Amino acid sequence: MVQTRFLREFFGHRDIWITGIVFAAGTAFTLPHLDQGAVWGALVLGMVLYALSEYLIHRFFFHLPPPKNPWLLRLLQRLHYHHHKDPDDLHLLFLPIWYSFPLVATVSGILYAVSEDTVFTVAFTTGVLGFLLYYEWCHYVAHRPIQPITPWGRWMKKMHLWHHFKNEQYWYGVTNPVFDMVMGTFKNEREADRSDSVRDLEKSNG
Repeated sequence: MVQTRFLREFFGHRDIWITGIVFAAGTAFTLPHLDQGAVWGALVLGMVLYALSEYLIHRFFFHLPPPKNPWLLRLLQRLHYHHHKDPDDLHLLFLPIWYSFPLVATVSGILYAVSEDTVFTVAFTTGVLGFLLYYEWCHYVAHRPIQPITPWGRWMKKMHLWHHFKNEQYWYGVTNPVFDMVMGTFKNEREADRSDSVRDLEKSNG
């Protein structure tokens, strides 16, 4: 069972409770429309697209070679490079809302411009935010002294820690291994070499 102090620590983080409030508002707006199949489709679409973006952003953006542009370098250091240097730093564990909210708003705005459907767009955004919160919880559990309740949770925690302490070129998924398996970045841990740069992405990509 997850200790109360970890629940307080997770939900007490500013970016988590702000995201939670927006998610709750979206859920309240969406609930009366759940008799529509399209609304369920929008929720699922939001979750699936977040799961895909989780992998793509982690692999192709967060693990970019160190850029020469100082601003972009500082951005990547804050979003991911420094997280690999100090995986247990709580401040670096969560995606800041100044990063995640503009991305979600942009995608939702494009969807609304195409669909011109407020309910569909809000349902989609709610699905995205729900999966974002699930991602944040999985990531939090992976880095805190918490024993997941389910075998699935224990395996995903182990897989994420391989990414941090064995080899940063594999196991990009945090909530699931599907896209690692599809994209060729899932490997048997015993067959993966230990990377000398797993804690220093600027060294590994430089």
